Amino acid sequence: MLYNIAKPFIFALEAERAHGLTIAGLKTVPMGPAPKSNPVLATTLAGLNFPNPIGMAPGFDKNGEVPDALIRMGFGFAEVGTLTPLMQEGNPKPRIFRLVEDKAVINRLGFNNRGQQNAIPRLKRMRARMGKGVLGINIGANKDSDDRIADYVTGTRNMAPLADYLTVNISSPNTPGLRALQDKGALAELLAAVIDALGKSKTPVFLKVAPDLEPADIDDIVDVAVSQKIAALIISNTTITRPALHSANQSESGGLSGAPLKDLALQRLKDFRKASGGQIPLIGVGGIATAEDAYERIRAGASLVQLYTAMIYEGPTIAAAMSCQLAKLLKRDGYKNVAEAIGSA
Repeated sequence: MLYNIAKPFIFALEAERAHGLTIAGLKTVPMGPAPKSNPVLATTLAGLNFPNPIGMAPGFDKNGEVPDALIRMGFGFAEVGTLTPLMQEGNPKPRIFRLVEDKAVINRLGFNNRGQQNAIPRLKRMRARMGKGVLGINIGANKDSDDRIADYVTGTRNMAPLADYLTVNISSPNTPGLRALQDKGALAELLAAVIDALGKSKTPVFLKVAPDLEPADIDDIVDVAVSQKIAALIISNTTITRPALHSANQSESGGLSGAPLKDLALQRLKDFRKASGGQIPLIGVGGIATAEDAYERIRAGASLVQLYTAMIYEGPTIAAAMSCQLAKLLKRDGYKNVAEAIGSA
C-alpha cells in the first residue's frame, strides 16, 4: 500500500534516476533479518541450497551494492552485475524507458558498471551479510574489447572466488555482436575457456541466453552446455522483438522486459526443457510477476525463477508475497517441495 502511494512520485522521475535513488535507499535504510521461508520452498541446484526459488535478476544491482538488502526483502538469491573487467559508461542517456500501460521496460544500458575490481572488496563484505541467501555474479565483456573470450576468462578468475555461482552472460542485445557468442563454435570455445579458467574452483557456472533463438540454436546451445558440464541455463534475457504494445515508448530501441515478454520466455523455457530432456537445470526469467507465473515456470521445467521489472510495478515486497503464495500453491497440489513440481506440466 505504501508503495502504491509513493509510485506516482517515483514514476515522475526519469527512470534511471529513480533506479539510482532506489539503490541509494537500500544502502542506507536499516532493514531487519530476511523473512523465514516456508520449508516447502527450499530447493537445491548445483549443490547450492536456496531458501526459496525466487531470485532477483541481474541488471538491478549492477555493481553489487545491495545483494544483502535483496535477501532481506525476501529473495532466495540475488544475482549482481553484469560486471565487466573494465569500467564502462554504457550507452548514451536516456537509455531506460518505462512502458507503464504494458507493465514493461525497454533498456539499452550496454553493461554500464564500475568494473570488477571496484566490486571485489564490496562483495567480500557482502558475503558475510547475506545469511542463507545465495549470491550469483553475472559477468560480461567490455564493448570495445579486442578479445571477448579473454574478457570472460578475466571475469571468471576475478569473480568466481566470491560467487556462489557465476553466470556467463552472452544474451544482452545492447552490446553489438555479443549474441554471436551463442553460435555453436563460438560458444564451445567460450565455455571451454571459462571452465579452464576456473582451475580448481568448484564454483558452478550458469549460462544466460536470449529468447530470440531458432530451434537449431536451442539444440546447439544444449549440446555445448551439456558437453561442457554447465550447471544451469538461464532462460532468458530481454527480447528485441516487439509484441503488441500500447505505450508511447514502444518504438524505443533496446531489450524489452516485463509482462509482454511472458509468453515468449515461457515458450523458450519449454523449448529448452524439451531439447535437453531434463539433462540440465533451467532457470526461468521474463515476465514473471506473480506466484502463479513462478509456479507455471516451475511446472514447465524451471528449478528457479528470477524477476526484476515486476518489482518496478509491484513494489519491494513482491518476493516475500510471491513466496508466501507459491508455498500455498505447492501445498494445494500436494507437493512436498519445489523439486517435486519441476517439469510436472
